[in-house]
Amino acid sequence: MIPRYSRPEMTRVWSEENMYGLWLDVEIAASQAWTNLGVVPQADMQLIRGARFDMDLYNRHFDETKHDVVAFTRSVMASLGEEGRWIHHGLTSNDVKDTALSLQLVQAIDLLDADVDALMAALKLRAEEFVDTPAMGRSHGIHAEPMSFGLKFALWWDEMRRHKQRLAQTREMVAVGKLSGPVGTYASVPPDVEEAVCKELDLTPAPVSNQIIQRDRHAQYVQTLALIAASLDKFATEIRALQRTEIREVEEPFGGDGYVSTGSSSMPHKRNPELCERICGLARLVRGHTVTALDNVALWHERDISHSSAERMILPDSSLAVDYILDLFTGVVRNMPVFPERMMANLELTRGLPFSPRVMLALVESGMDRTAAYKKVQTLAMKTWDGGEDFREMLRNDREVTDAIGRETLDSLFDYQHYLRYARHTFRRLGFSVPAEPVSAD
Repeated sequence: MIPRYSRPEMTRVWSEENMYGLWLDVEIAASQAWTNLGVVPQADMQLIRGARFDMDLYNRHFDETKHDVVAFTRSVMASLGEEGRWIHHGLTSNDVKDTALSLQLVQAIDLLDADVDALMAALKLRAEEFVDTPAMGRSHGIHAEPMSFGLKFALWWDEMRRHKQRLAQTREMVAVGKLSGPVGTYASVPPDVEEAVCKELDLTPAPVSNQIIQRDRHAQYVQTLALIAASLDKFATEIRALQRTEIREVEEPFGGDGYVSTGSSSMPHKRNPELCERICGLARLVRGHTVTALDNVALWHERDISHSSAERMILPDSSLAVDYILDLFTGVVRNMPVFPERMMANLELTRGLPFSPRVMLALVESGMDRTAAYKKVQTLAMKTWDGGEDFREMLRNDREVTDAIGRETLDSLFDYQHYLRYARHTFRRLGFSVPAEPVSAD
């Protein structure tokens, strides 16, 4: 059953129609390779190129044999005459199935790569949009220091760039074919056939195989998808946290253009981060499939089929889920309302506490011992934390502080723009098109 979250292009990759079509491509390419070697007559090959697969006939043969490749080849042979005897000549089942599966994985990776490109483009636009927007940076969930809100998007963009590189590496790893016979000895099919088939299908022959393409390749595919899903989980979790009523610096799209327009069956006021929660949930599913993919690496002797039934689930499911959540998160990023005024309100929530590190450093630079400077600033900060007094006013009224650094210098420290000074430097290092840094106020 195809999940409801599947998208048409990826659904087609993992459809039975596409799979059997690729099986037929492998069979026809193999017949052509035998023709090149002078085994299959040219006249027969011309007819074989018109071979067709019949799903109804396949089902009847499968009911009889309970063997998918036997049922497949009989269905294809039924569309031919005497030349049908060359179908599957010298091959074993996984010469066809594993080579075709590699083609499916390549098709899936190409779709995912386009998804990553779309998300990166959306992240880049939002990063540049908010490069000069101050927001509170948090560690342990607690206010730390101000930062550029655009830096969050830039960080995510760079992470997705690494995933794009991983997809390219994984594509190379899975784009291999295998037509080496029952245990990889080429006893029934010479290497020339394998090389010709792989060349026609734009694959590389596996340097060595037994009866299957080794499953560490497929495990890498699932692990790469799990890493992408883990990043999307991280990004979505951040948006969920920032959408909390008490923070409300962003909000995932709500209503219109196909987005959720009802947050609760009982509470009409609710706007829940349902899309991001969906992303987090499906990311868990994909991460779980990595365990099965790794278990599939260890098989008995030259092969068994303990991996096969699991792969029929985890490979399509991982592909469909990651394709979906990449597209879903791209829409969230593009259309997400952002509230800079809330960011400023949150910056001011602790009445100047984010400036404590700058004050401490200024005291050290004035000649005060670091431990003494830390203790002085911390003591005043805790009064703000516990008593609600304005941290900046307490500093202005503290003679030891003003004597050390001066009132004018002290006031210059209370500047949110200070924390944005090098944001553009970081953006340019990523290759973003942003002008030079604005002149710092201090």
